[in-house]
Amino acid sequence: MIELYMYWIVYDTIMIAAPITHAGLDRRRRDLGLTFAVLSSRSGVPEPTVKRILGGRLGEASFVHVVAIARALGSPISSDPQDVDEMVREQARLKAEGIARVVQGTSALEAQAVDDAEYRRLVERSYHELLAGSRRRLWAD
Repeated sequence: MIELYMYWIVYDTIMIAAPITHAGLDRRRRDLGLTFAVLSSRSGVPEPTVKRILGGRLGEASFVHVVAIARALGSPISSDPQDVDEMVREQARLKAEGIARVVQGTSALEAQAVDDAEYRRLVERSYHELLAGSRRRLWAD
């Protein structure tokens, strides 16, 4: 049986009801391909606490930790969570750009600088390879 907890959140005098379940948060974590360790790092919540919250002990958790985990999952406490596929695409783009910057910096050190067109091709190629691969690779440091 899944328990549903209802939190009332006030944003600039607007009150909304946001249903949050441990199962919903854990499903989103799995959909994104995040490990507990990565979710802990992204949210700033200790890993044992993340596991406890997503394992069904949501009612014992501090509201601050639940909010941090929800935000890290792209599902802020609101009526409009971020689409999982959109979040994965954003992460792939960020990671691809990071990879391209490392290659560009290394090439510059070797006096073989990468021009703008090649840099964009490298970002696109990395982006598509990341999307085609394991989602866990997207979140690894």
